[in-house]
Amino acid sequence: RNFYYITMLRDPVSRYLSEWKHVQRGATWKTSLHMCDGRSPTPDELPTCYPGDDWSGVSLREFMDCSYNLANNRQVRMLADLSLVGCYNLTFMNESERNTILLQSAKNNLKNMAFFGLTEFQRKTQFLFERTFNLKFISPFTQFNITRASNVEINEGARQRIEELNFLDMQLYEYAKDLFQQRYHHTKQLVHQRDRQKRREERRLQRGHRAHRWPKEDAATERTVTEDYNSQVVRW
Repeated sequence: RNFYYITMLRDPVSRYLSEWKHVQRGATWKTSLHMCDGRSPTPDELPTCYPGDDWSGVSLREFMDCSYNLANNRQVRMLADLSLVGCYNLTFMNESERNTILLQSAKNNLKNMAFFGLTEFQRKTQFLFERTFNLKFISPFTQFNITRASNVEINEGARQRIEELNFLDMQLYEYAKDLFQQRYHHTKQLVHQRDRQKRREERRLQRGHRAHRWPKEDAATERTVTEDYNSQVVRW
């Protein structure tokens, strides 16, 4: 069997707010093992942000203030090869070097995936998916711009703080948008080229078919055809 890795990326601010609302309603990731290099992180390597069973009712400020919150730069972390930076051991290397390696690893893995899409471009995502895997969806994708995250009103200061906490995701997303648009326009050009080639081939076959039939017709028929053509010219 052939296995293909694909993923969907989302605007980092919207994604972060969406996760906050999800956690606020009681969601946890307690069953996630966070396996890396054959083991799960220790409690010292990956502390929890809350003392109880969950983080229900957490405010946005509390959510942002937890320095080891896995919501920060989640897209980069989940796409990167964590073994390159010592997994969840933050003392393995300095923070600047760690961030550089994580971001580059995430970009490389994204680029080498068979397909990735962007939630803010649903129709283009569908177009690329169908052309990549030669599949056809029954119905077109729908662009939903109203989400739980879009209904959250935050001031400019809070938005800037979220962007700072997710600065790696912000860079990854800009890279992803540029790569996505390149792939989309390239695929569009290929489709147009194939369509033009198909039309040219159909016209060539039609001309060949007419040329093959013409010599078999006698002079009387030829004269009739010519007369009919001349009458059509007047009508046109």
